[in-house]
Amino acid sequence: MNKRWLNVGLAASLLPACAMAQSVFDGTWKIDLGKLELPKKPYVFVLKDGVYDCQSCVPTYKVKADGTEQPVSDNPYADTVAVEVVDDHTIHETDKKDGRIISKSTFTVAKDGKTASYDFDYASDPNTAPVTGKAIDTRVEAGPAGSHAISGSWRTTRYENISDNGLIVTFRTQGDSLAMTTPAGQSFTAKTDGTEAPYKGDPGITTVSIKTQGKNVLEETDKRDGKPIAVTAMTVAPDGKSMKIVYRDLLRDTSTAYTAIKQ
Repeated sequence: MNKRWLNVGLAASLLPACAMAQSVFDGTWKIDLGKLELPKKPYVFVLKDGVYDCQSCVPTYKVKADGTEQPVSDNPYADTVAVEVVDDHTIHETDKKDGRIISKSTFTVAKDGKTASYDFDYASDPNTAPVTGKAIDTRVEAGPAGSHAISGSWRTTRYENISDNGLIVTFRTQGDSLAMTTPAGQSFTAKTDGTEAPYKGDPGITTVSIKTQGKNVLEETDKRDGKPIAVTAMTVAPDGKSMKIVYRDLLRDTSTAYTAIKQ
């Protein structure tokens, strides 16, 4: 189960790429995991009769849960998915693109069935170290009768032990443009007048555009093949030491808020 497809990986789910041509944004910023406001909308998947159905994935998919690579289509992050049932409370998933492992994850439901942990290892850029970490989930609804314990509706309530390369972003002013880089391999250089620019290091984002909304505020729009997929609003505090980030996932109709601290 690639739950990161619901959040589009850590680089996009924990720290949406964004920038502004004002010096107040220049520098390196790091997400404070203790100040996340995560979506309340649950994600849904079912594992029953040997078939894993990721109903909340974008796009949705069904694959055999026999540990073998199964083809999936229309997803920029993977063309095969292998779901292995480890035991009656645990599954392991490996996602590949063009034969290269993009992500590995293990989803384990607690004995009481009320909570679960999701350990992940994700790298969209082959030239950088993977982003690793853990999500803690709370069950919203049970799955259908006779299904595996992982089935049902879940909501992520917190993240733990996220590697720094999934939490850090750096902005640098370059004339009338702003350059963005992350240790996980994402980058762009875009003018701050709303002109679209190429986005590198994330196969799910084709172009990005940045618009200033004031000295301390910007708005970023990410597109995939011409279609808007996410809008991010960023506001730097008056003292310049922290930044409020509100990320709207247009594909999944969810909103997540973060606080980043200037390093």
